[in-house]
Parts: sequence; C-alpha cells; structure tokens
Amino acid sequence: MPAQQHDLGYRALFAHPEMVRELITGFTPFKLLDGVALSAFERVNADYVSERPSARQGDVVWRIRLGDHVLDVVILLEFQSGVDRCMALRMQTYVGLLCQDLVKRHQLSPGLLLPPVLPLVFYNGTPPWNAPKDLTELLMECPAELAALQPSQRYALIDQRRLDRAELDANDDLLALLFRIELSQFLDVLTTHVPALKTWFRTTPLTSLRTSVWAWWKSLLARKAADTQLFNLDSAEEGDMDIELDLSTLTWAEQMQHLGFQKGCAEGKAEGKAEGIEEGQAIALRRVLGSLLRGRFGKLPEPVAQRIDQASQAQLEQWCERSVTAPSLSAVFDVDGGTVEGTSG
Repeated sequence: MPAQQHDLGYRALFAHPEMVRELITGFTPFKLLDGVALSAFERVNADYVSERPSARQGDVVWRIRLGDHVLDVVILLEFQSGVDRCMALRMQTYVGLLCQDLVKRHQLSPGLLLPPVLPLVFYNGTPPWNAPKDLTELLMECPAELAALQPSQRYALIDQRRLDRAELDANDDLLALLFRIELSQFLDVLTTHVPALKTWFRTTPLTSLRTSVWAWWKSLLARKAADTQLFNLDSAEEGDMDIELDLSTLTWAEQMQHLGFQKGCAEGKAEGKAEGIEEGQAIALRRVLGSLLRGRFGKLPEPVAQRIDQASQAQLEQWCERSVTAPSLSAVFDVDGGTVEGTSG
C-alpha cells in the first residue's frame, strides 16, 4: 500500500473540523476540545517556508479558539504509515516552522506570544510504533552544565491498529465507525459496518464531509483489495478447503478470494481457482451495492436485482459510486440514456 494513498485519505477526512474534534475527544486523553463549537476551528496554512529556499509540505494544521478569552491552541496533525525513529526531531522542525510562519503572518496573541501547540502523530502502520516520542531520547548524553540548553520536543501518538477495541466499539462517532471499518474483517464490514455507514449517508445532507467520507471509502477498498501477500490461491489445492482458515490473519482481498474460491469449489467448476478470485470480489460488491440501494430507495425491483446479479465487476464498481449521490434508482443504472425496468422512479 503506498503511504501516500493512506495519508491522502485521512488528510481529506481531517480537513473537516468535526473529524478533528472527534479525533481529539475520542482518541486522546486531552479534554480541551470537549464542547467546543465547530465555528471555533480555523484551518492554518500548512506550507511553511523557512529562511532558506526549502519548503515544508505540512499535513493538517488547525487553530482553535477556546472559551471566551483569547486563547488559541494549534493542532499539528502528522500522518504516518511507517515508523520513523526521528519523528520527534521532525516534529520539532515542524513546530518551529509553524511558529515562525505565525510570526511572519502577524498571527500572534495581543501580547505577541506564541500559541500552545498539540503535535499529534496519527499512525496506521502494521508494526507497533517504537520510535522515541521525546527528542531527548535521540540526543547523546551531554555535560550537566549544558543539559538545560538542549532542545526538547514531545508529541502525542494515536496508533490506530492498537486502539482498545472495546472502547472503539462503544464509540458512536462517525470517525470511530470508519476506524472499525479499517480494522475489521471483511465479513464484519459487510454485515455490520456497511449498514451503519449506509445509514449515515442516508441521514446526512450532501456536504463536503460526505464527499470526503465517500472518497475515503473508495480509497480503502482500493488499498484493501490490492493487498494480497499472505494467501495465494494459485498454489492452493481443492482439498485445502477442508482446512479451517483463520480469516483474521488474512487481508480483505485474501478473505474475498478465499470465500470466492470456496464458492467455485462448491459448484464444481473446473476453473474454480481463477473464478473464485473474481467471484469473491464481485460477491462483495453486489452485497455492498444492494445494501446501499435498499438503504436509499427501499426494496429493489426484481429486474434490478437480476441485473446486479449478472453485472460485471466494472459495472458493479460504477454503480456503487453512483448509488451514493444518484437522485433515483434509475439514475444509478442509466448508463446509455436508457432505464432499467422497474426503476422509472
């Protein structure tokens, strides 16, 4: 999975103040944003240019005004797909450039003081995060008389894959639902989390946040379906299907392939392995599409259900994308200006 895909997906989500507030209140020990209105959030320029001709392409930075007094807190959110041992040093640089930018833009407090900063790393990688969270751990031991002059910088960490699952399941926020989708097995996503996400889409007006969540969902499917390193169906034997596999050890794509391969074997098809891969993915898309359509338009007419059952994977992907914003059931399938029987409304 390219790190950029993951970073961009979450960067789009956290371009919305409600997502930032849910992240801080639900997944950090900090309580300073509890009850803070979204109108108190302001995006900050994230391209900090130093005195030299090099530029820092930042991730997401928000400035929040707390209470009735003039007290601003800046949240600097950095996204990581891999462990970076020097993250504390990088964060010190980012915070320094951020503060320097605020000085240049004359965005200090009336007393010309710098605001407090919450440096936060959002990590989504597989290995546990083991990099020092304090810059002092990266420094050589120095003479005692110089100790007070050494740089210091700490950052907070959200290690997504190691969140407490019971607390995550008990959290009703949208962000917690998206985290559960990312961390769950494929079948759990289809049977439990997709219906919940469908309900959110059905009850949420068409806003930029909805667009970002849909883009995140499509990016997630693309990333999950592309990750097929652990289980290779080409090397599997038909007798292997008698072995109980622990699906929790497999990627989404591998789970789809395994389920599809089982279906191919059950139907006695000679090309079961190859068809299993394609059929597993198509089964997933049919279930997702059917769930989305029923959530928006009610019970599906029989011709529509038949067309979904007979569709190719490319058609299913196109209809899934349309199903979120299409004004009618007919518009989902209206590819060439025609309509599907039973979808005139």
